[in-house]
Amino acid sequence: MAARELGESLEDVRPVASMVRGAEVVALGAAARQTRELSVVAHRIVRLLVEEEGFRSLALEGDDAARLGLDTYIATGHGDPRELLGGARAFWQSEEILDLIHWMRSYNQRHPDDPVRFAQAPDRQVRHTTRLDGLAGLERELADGVVWWRERSGDKVVYWGGMAHTAVGDPRTVSPSSPPETHRNMGGYLREHMGTRYRSIGLTLGHGSIGVPLPSPSTQFADSALSAGAAGQAGYLLDLRAPQPEPVHHWLNAPTKTRLIGPSYDPADDAAYHLSGGSLAAWFDIILHTEEVTPARLLAPLPG
Repeated sequence: MAARELGESLEDVRPVASMVRGAEVVALGAAARQTRELSVVAHRIVRLLVEEEGFRSLALEGDDAARLGLDTYIATGHGDPRELLGGARAFWQSEEILDLIHWMRSYNQRHPDDPVRFAQAPDRQVRHTTRLDGLAGLERELADGVVWWRERSGDKVVYWGGMAHTAVGDPRTVSPSSPPETHRNMGGYLREHMGTRYRSIGLTLGHGSIGVPLPSPSTQFADSALSAGAAGQAGYLLDLRAPQPEPVHHWLNAPTKTRLIGPSYDPADDAAYHLSGGSLAAWFDIILHTEEVTPARLLAPLPG
């Protein structure tokens, strides 16, 4: 799979369509939010699922499009999306997210009777009544929000977020943290509730830069083998539900770690940043591996 830019043919990602057919929620879980390449491939899969598979809602993790006014912008064109993104959380403030917003507005101008929209969050009073504290509670709340919007809207939903939330963790452990956080996550709840109507796509990476150097993955990580498989390629696609030779099946189902980079990252301690407590085949239905990444392009400050 060659590196691509927005607007190019979707031929290289088109196999994803048949792999997720029958799903009502497809999650794109990135190993790091801060890269241009993972953002571009996620955007291109959003485009594929909207244009060719009938998905009509996008859940963009980590902030509220309605609070920012972005839902109004993609529906009506009112507002300046660059200015609106200035009020978002830092990891939304990138040219890549701005490109996504512009594409959604353009799609709606071309399809006024069948628009794409942002998923809404439920009011607190309609959220799940089970009390869970801390990050475990957040994971349940994220899952409940997706289910609520899917049932309320009837839309098929693309959820674009971080791998810590989207992988099917039942439970999973996120490191580094002190102590490590081990609990069921959003993907685990959605798989329990929806079965195969929920599909998990892992966007993994090899090396490059996220603003600081990103070394090749530790041999402790499954990503090391994924990188070895990328020799001479920019990236590739793996269907983890396809028939496999027994050694491959065994490796995919064996307990492992995969690289996971959160808001802070120390390249000198790269091996500390990972997801564990499961296997590639348990966490993901599909892997899209990108071997070399560069930093996302931060939005320039608006003129004062």
